[in-house]
Amino acid sequence: MKLNLKRPLAFFDLETTGINIGADRIVEISVIKLNPDGSEEVMTWRIQPGIPIPLESSMVHGIYDEHVKDEKRFHELGEHIAAFIGDSDLAGYNSNKFDIPMLMEEFLRAGVVFDLENRYFVDVQNIFHQMEQRTLRAAYKFYCEKEIINAHSAEADTRATMEVLLAQVERYVDTEYEDKKGNRSKPVVGDVEALHKFTNLSRPVDFAGRMVYNEEGEETINFGKHKGKRVEDVLNVEPSYYSWMMQGDFPLYTKRKLEEIHKRWSAKKTAERQAARPAQTASAPATEPKAAFTNNAPKTSPQLNKPYNSQPFKKKEEPAKPVDDDMLKQLASKFGKGL
Repeated sequence: MKLNLKRPLAFFDLETTGINIGADRIVEISVIKLNPDGSEEVMTWRIQPGIPIPLESSMVHGIYDEHVKDEKRFHELGEHIAAFIGDSDLAGYNSNKFDIPMLMEEFLRAGVVFDLENRYFVDVQNIFHQMEQRTLRAAYKFYCEKEIINAHSAEADTRATMEVLLAQVERYVDTEYEDKKGNRSKPVVGDVEALHKFTNLSRPVDFAGRMVYNEEGEETINFGKHKGKRVEDVLNVEPSYYSWMMQGDFPLYTKRKLEEIHKRWSAKKTAERQAARPAQTASAPATEPKAAFTNNAPKTSPQLNKPYNSQPFKKKEEPAKPVDDDMLKQLASKFGKGL
């Protein structure tokens, strides 16, 4: 069945530096514009993102920094891209959640006017997920050809899950799978370790996916401004990031794993400091020993540069004189009374 188009429908896909819409950038955009008369127009642009492309992203889409270092920036291409799309409706795979917001972010950043009002958006992934539902009930019916009795009771759902896995292993035992890098394998087998690897492709450190392992098995940040960076590298340049995460609204298990990494990092730093200390002592210039202070050394006045007695000054006491006639006359004269 042909699509009934009243205006062009622009299918498009983005390759980016990452999945953070606010922070990441587009490195490639391809648009196939399907016109109402059935004709197609195709345009693809490579874009210099202005920021390094993380290795993890390059390994997915195959675009590395050297491939785009001489390409134009988005602000130089934005007007041309917007003009090519024109008044087309937009279509993509997961485009409503990612591609359209990411493209609009780049348009806004470049100051390019691109109005989303009065356009239609077709997300092919949503059709797939809604027509081929990914619920346990749907999986049980698909793999086991049965309906769950007492659905949403814990035991019934648990048993259905077990039966689905057994049916999957039987169905896919000789089925080939190709990953995003083009590697082919038969991963669904009756081996728990193999199934573990296949069902944890993102290799999360903490299950919530805030940290993931890279290809070298090192923990990396998987969100925000440090996405794609090794956790230890982040701690080196921004030690306060640890406190921010530990005090933030993150899952407790995420904090536990972060604490383990932080302890390992701290121990490594302490060992490095201790290893460097003997070398610093050996290379330090010799200095003359300071004279020990003794209480026997005389103190001097800063004005006169002479020794002075540190004890407070006391007036010398004289013995009292006996009372005589002269003293009595002086008292009588002072108080005006005869004595």
